[in-house]
Amino acid sequence: MKKQALALHGGPKVRRKPFPVHPVMGAEERSGVLGVLKTGKLSGFIAKAGDAFLGGPKVRELEKLFEKKFGARYAMAVNSATAGLHCALAACGVGPGDEVIVPPYTMAASASAVLMCSAVPRFVDISEDIFSLDPELLEKAITPRTKAIVVVHLFGHPARMDEILQIARRHKLKVVEDCAQSPGAKYKGKYAGTLGDAGVYSFNQHKTITTGEGGVVVTNDDTIALKVRLVRNHGEAVVEDMQVEDISNTLGWNYRMTELEAAVGCAQFRKLDRLTAHRVKLVNALIKGLRKFPGLTMPATLQGATHTYFVVPIRYDAAIAGIPRDLLIKALAAEGIPFGQGYVKPIYLMPHYRQLLCHGSHGWPFAAIPASERQQYKKGLCPVTEKLHEETLIHTNLCYYPMTLADAADIVAAFEKIFANTESLLSGAPAAPAKPKRAKVGV
Repeated sequence: MKKQALALHGGPKVRRKPFPVHPVMGAEERSGVLGVLKTGKLSGFIAKAGDAFLGGPKVRELEKLFEKKFGARYAMAVNSATAGLHCALAACGVGPGDEVIVPPYTMAASASAVLMCSAVPRFVDISEDIFSLDPELLEKAITPRTKAIVVVHLFGHPARMDEILQIARRHKLKVVEDCAQSPGAKYKGKYAGTLGDAGVYSFNQHKTITTGEGGVVVTNDDTIALKVRLVRNHGEAVVEDMQVEDISNTLGWNYRMTELEAAVGCAQFRKLDRLTAHRVKLVNALIKGLRKFPGLTMPATLQGATHTYFVVPIRYDAAIAGIPRDLLIKALAAEGIPFGQGYVKPIYLMPHYRQLLCHGSHGWPFAAIPASERQQYKKGLCPVTEKLHEETLIHTNLCYYPMTLADAADIVAAFEKIFANTESLLSGAPAAPAKPKRAKVGV
């Protein structure tokens, strides 16, 4: 691409129109919602032992779709993936005085669900290539208080589950998989979410498939399934009638999904494979177009794994590229291409962890761990995470339906324009326009 004024310096933008809106609600979703409205039954849950304790027909239909697709014995719909994580951890017996290992580079709920159980997160750094728990660091972090591990399949790629599960089994720890960003991803032939003791999926509005809010927990364990259902729906009111012997962690938090959400979820879930394939097609085009630029390392996909691309994570080396990361992101935005730098602040640097305050004003649940044994939530705890967040990660979520390959080409064109004008970008001055050729004058 020849030199031209960057949009940052007043030149024309590569892209002037907004990207297509996601998600798309079609005839199937509208039909499902109208069908529920016609029945007049917007929720099928009753806090009483019996079939109605398990939810209405659309909720159960959605659960059956998950069980069939993922080969799980049980699927339980909830009103958010955060609720699902809380249910799963509570069902695994996590409680006061326990620690749960969590990666620090993830949405806050992956750790907040631990606090909801009055337990304490212990953060373990991630692998730089696939952004999930580093098995080499995991075992060193286990203490006598460790009860479970939350594995996050971040950005759509599965974690190194073989190594993680071996460690968990050796120490008799439960494994809860956070699959909020990776529905349909596979690890060595098995779906992410079905390898540990429980898996949790999200239907948040930003996800590949959505009900606006919502989630599903899957498990093959009878006890975990029962306790998830009790936590979901006022378990305290039914444990006696259901003759539940172990009533620990069965207090219900009303995490029930409505029939309207479930109707949308059923329609969306049937589109999962098609929507994921569309994402992969767009990302493959982006990878092909962007890999030629210096300093960019494209997303890794481990052998035996499949990537579903919630976002497109790219490791960025400013020294090789020759452009500071924040300036590159600013220049892309000016060209009409929104990119992010870093992902989320490492969770342990958030105020609740820095101040050791959560439930009440006396430091609970952190105070349950003696100060001498407590993890220190401070800068330097997880250097890979901090480096990615502060220096080396750029990412975009522009890989969804109904985007097209032409939309993806605009992203590549913006990079081409910026890298062709690196000198002017760094100097802050517009590139000099090419001198027009002088026309020959006839004699």
